[in-house]
Amino acid sequence: MAYMIAALVLLSLASFVAVIIGTSVGAGENDGFSQGAWPSIIMLPLFALPVAMILTIALLIVSTVKRSKRNGNPAN
Repeated sequence: MAYMIAALVLLSLASFVAVIIGTSVGAGENDGFSQGAWPSIIMLPLFALPVAMILTIALLIVSTVKRSKRNGNPAN
């Protein structure tokens, strides 16, 4: 699960960088961001970052429950 979180965050950061570079190169002129792969690149962080946050919370809960069981403390 930690690898999925890292992959989602890295993909989101890469898409941020791609949009910044694309803007500086001029890809956004004349509605260029609405063509090709740009809509997917722009929308990726809108979905990937919240999913990464939810997975982080789930990982925290799973590791806490696992550690509690390992120490002999009941979760209830």
